[in-house]
Amino acid sequence: MQEDSQVFEARSSKSFARSGGDSKELHCDLLVVGAGINGAGIARDAAGRGLSVVLCDKDDLAAHTSSASTKLVHGGLRYLEHAEFSLVRKALIEREVLLRAAPHIIWPLRFVMPHDPEQRPAWMIRAGLFLYDLLARRRLLPGSGGIDLAKHPTGAALQSRFKRGFSYSDCWVDDARLVVLNAIDAAEKGATVLTRMQCESLQQYEGQWRAQLRARDGGSAEIHARCVVNATGPWASQFLGQATSRGAQHCLRLVKGSHIVVHQLFDHRYAYIFQHTDRRIVFAIPYEGAFTLIGTTDLEYTGDLNHVAASSDEVDYLCGLANHYFKHAITPKDVVWSYSGVRPLLQDDSTEVSAITRDYTLAFDCDAAPFLTVFGGKITTFRKLAEEAVDLIARQLGTAGHGNANGRASGWTAGACLPGGDLFGSEPSDRSVRQFDEFISELTKQYAFLPPALIARYARAYGTRIHVLLAQCQALPDMGVELGPGLYAVEVLYLMRHEWACTAADILWRRSKLGLHSPSATEGMLDEWMARTVSISSD
Repeated sequence: MQEDSQVFEARSSKSFARSGGDSKELHCDLLVVGAGINGAGIARDAAGRGLSVVLCDKDDLAAHTSSASTKLVHGGLRYLEHAEFSLVRKALIEREVLLRAAPHIIWPLRFVMPHDPEQRPAWMIRAGLFLYDLLARRRLLPGSGGIDLAKHPTGAALQSRFKRGFSYSDCWVDDARLVVLNAIDAAEKGATVLTRMQCESLQQYEGQWRAQLRARDGGSAEIHARCVVNATGPWASQFLGQATSRGAQHCLRLVKGSHIVVHQLFDHRYAYIFQHTDRRIVFAIPYEGAFTLIGTTDLEYTGDLNHVAASSDEVDYLCGLANHYFKHAITPKDVVWSYSGVRPLLQDDSTEVSAITRDYTLAFDCDAAPFLTVFGGKITTFRKLAEEAVDLIARQLGTAGHGNANGRASGWTAGACLPGGDLFGSEPSDRSVRQFDEFISELTKQYAFLPPALIARYARAYGTRIHVLLAQCQALPDMGVELGPGLYAVEVLYLMRHEWACTAADILWRRSKLGLHSPSATEGMLDEWMARTVSISSD
């Protein structure tokens, strides 16, 4: 397999992270600071409407909160207790919109809630599930119901004292890949994506903004933008004050959520939702084939936003909760991986952290140069948030944009697939969700030289983009050297070229979860290979 130097040229055209100290200057309609799910979603929507867009982040795509979620696209069953009916309805509607748009990285997941008489009464759970089913129309997901745990597959893993339970539907999502796909779509519609480029300053001039960006290697860029979006998540208030000297119109409560991963505690495809004595909800979800994901916690956070980790108390809490329900007890020694993220939640009157709203607010300051700050939000509602944000921006700028001749004048993402999601046609469809196994079957025939398990992983990660990944491969040797279990050079080069991957961590822990399946030395060896490949290509 040839390691084409164009790989790195293509990546550099989208990012100045390796600009070697050179300074670049760009003019655009919109500068989006923060490449988490909200920033990437806004950049995609805006670029699709023809606005010229620059998306930047001081780190990798989805480097923080947006890759540290519970990996769910859901309405938020527990939010009904707090009368968040509007938010739940909005999220439930989005659930099926996103499922059709990205059936490769989002798929249906059935949840089981064992009934614990010491917690919420059965009538309350039944009423909540009934409302959950009715708040939004469902075409792809079955409704809720009661189950006998003695006869249901999920009962075998639970302690015998749990006799009955309830089941309902939501969706699983590969959260980091969702961000990456939005960034890819934005770039293909004309946006410039600059990872590892920090926005150090913003200055107003003549009704516009001048932003100074700086890369870790000393490279820099000056961006002239008609409008700026602050989508920095937990940093939103801090960035607003440091970059513009403006006071925040809304207060954020920073809440840390931690998750643990253990070897699988059950061998079926259902997930569990557990109640706890503190009235929190914790999920136990099948993860990466051989593991169980358990989370999350909710704790006020005041530490370093760049270095967030699960505390021993949080690990003990999640182990203890799992042991309240499962037959097989776990201890902190059984935890093979943990991760944490800080959720930027809108300040409200809630005294309990778990009761704080997960809704969002868009604060648009148009006194001088237009400046929009995103406060709050959740993965499930990111597309709607982006649409509302770009509606505000487009009206303020008074144009549909000039960066893309094919731009739309209004919102368009509800009827568009994310990259790789066009399994059976260019538009989102029920068929792509219901017949995903058929898609995998056809790929297995087309790429018969690859192991079926690898094809299945590629199908889930890349959807129809698998044909780009494997364009030059007709036999296993064409895949290049195997850099880790199931990780071939062709995939690493694809991720470097098309998905802004710069380090082994970008690949092993965000664009995939292969780090869980790899020896501890893999990350270091992969970093060396990537650096060596870039060096050879630039000679």
